[in-house]
Amino acid sequence: MRTLSLKHWALVSAPLLLVLIAIWIGFGSEREVALFFKDHQAAHPALKLGLKLLTDWSNPLFYAVYAVMLFTAWRSGNRDRLRFVLILLAVQAVVAGLAVHLLKMIIGRPRPGEGELFSPIGTKAAYQSLPSGHTAEITGWTLPLALRLGGYAVSLLLGLFLAAVGFSRIYLGWHHPTDVFFGWLLGCVSGIATTVITRSALFRRS
Repeated sequence: MRTLSLKHWALVSAPLLLVLIAIWIGFGSEREVALFFKDHQAAHPALKLGLKLLTDWSNPLFYAVYAVMLFTAWRSGNRDRLRFVLILLAVQAVVAGLAVHLLKMIIGRPRPGEGELFSPIGTKAAYQSLPSGHTAEITGWTLPLALRLGGYAVSLLLGLFLAAVGFSRIYLGWHHPTDVFFGWLLGCVSGIATTVITRSALFRRS
């Protein structure tokens, strides 16, 4: 990737990584993380509701963003934007859709509060904690958009949004911090793959 792209990748990724580092430093184990935020939810129902709305509607928000981009690109004949969105949708289907869900079922990690024993090769939602699908998907939406738009402020804002969504998965007890980290890694694969493929001469008209 170009040096400029690496800077935008860092701006998008840094807020979430700093949140995860703070959690890892502040707690002795992921079990302690889950217990702390469970108690915190009970004491702060308004915050719980706000983070639930964020986690539930963050990805649908980007469905709308990319649907508008796709429609306007088609209407205006903007082939470059049309190609970008279609490639992104295909990559997200493979990574955030197929790969993430296969890994969840194969690994079988219990969600917070469901015990310590893994249950691999299963379909129970309670044992599909690793990796975080929400985090993988939201990273896959935000990173290629930041790399495409190129503004530092935009990249940082998208990074803060990503961090808030990733934190919400931990706060609400749906995922362990390591689940969110590996979800971010998979989302980076999606975002970088989209950018590389879109820029490739193979997908451009000569």
